[in-house]
Amino acid sequence: MSSDFIVIGGGLVGAAVSYGLRRTGASVIMLDEGDTAFRASRGNFGLVWVQSKGDGMHEYAAWSKKSSDLWPELASSLKEETGIDVGHHRPGGLELCLDEDEFREFENSIARMHNQPDVGENGRRMIDGDEARKLEPHVGPEVVGASYCPHDGVVNPLLTLRALHRQCKKTGVDYRPEHKTLSIGPDMDGFKVNTTKGSITGHRVVLAAGNGNRELGQFVRLDIPVSPQRGHIVVTERVEPLFNHVLGQIRQTDEGTVMLGATAEDVGFDTSFNFDMAAKIVDRAIRKVPSLKTLKLIRSWSALRIMSPDGFPIYEESSEFPGAFVVTCHSGVTLAAAHALKLAPQLLEKTFNTSFAAFSPRRFNVQPIT
Repeated sequence: MSSDFIVIGGGLVGAAVSYGLRRTGASVIMLDEGDTAFRASRGNFGLVWVQSKGDGMHEYAAWSKKSSDLWPELASSLKEETGIDVGHHRPGGLELCLDEDEFREFENSIARMHNQPDVGENGRRMIDGDEARKLEPHVGPEVVGASYCPHDGVVNPLLTLRALHRQCKKTGVDYRPEHKTLSIGPDMDGFKVNTTKGSITGHRVVLAAGNGNRELGQFVRLDIPVSPQRGHIVVTERVEPLFNHVLGQIRQTDEGTVMLGATAEDVGFDTSFNFDMAAKIVDRAIRKVPSLKTLKLIRSWSALRIMSPDGFPIYEESSEFPGAFVVTCHSGVTLAAAHALKLAPQLLEKTFNTSFAAFSPRRFNVQPIT
């Protein structure tokens, strides 16, 4: 059976796009490799983060802010539709600085971003250590200051993924797990996707397979230069609420556990755990919030981000294979609301590449002026 769209990828990006497409009335088949995939959706920190997004690309800064503003609507809709509270809160966020070099680094980033169009709307500003401790009494004396943004928040990524899948199933998305895509080719007025469980046809295809997009893009002449970046997270036992805001690398969940992160390593598709990296995470966290030292560590993991060369999203419709799209980013949580409510409807329009021109992978092929 043919469908309007085949969405390849069942993580947060693919599920958000499928959810948004069904809201437009389009028929959707969502192909998911399954739990053997390198699924970033189940290994991330769950931040809806604005303040540091878009240094060097003002469109990404504005897109992140737009998605943060849309998150209350998405969270409310998912709760009404599925009964699942995805735990979205937007109390504002702090990135704590342990020395003057870190403080100046954030300060310089704010200055650069304020020179970009529309970025000043994110409300980001630097505060000193005393103000940081007024906002967050558990912050320790080593903290010299912080970057503050009122639009930062959090969400439970696992519950979000569950809610998106539940609503997709409820509204008729044909979800097919254990369907790893092997190849994609033209077929009549659309595409044929060959999987480990047979062939599927559809009028349009969306590549939302994270780090798998690089290989899949070759079938539809899309250059998708993404690569994996390993990060680690350490989790403590449950404790009474500690914070009034979201801290960039120290996040308390609604259940009471405290998540500590994160690292960035270019090690290919290696998901093994690096205990030295975990020790550095814990050390920095305790320096920022000394009371964490008394908590027991209960679990930890590593996972792979999906990174483009500049860290910004890649959106494009293939010029050689119209109807084949790529939607990929490392900000699947932050951008889930924008993907569902704004980007998905654009997939039905002929102006997709114009609307998202800044995010085209062609930006990586610009020749320097000599």
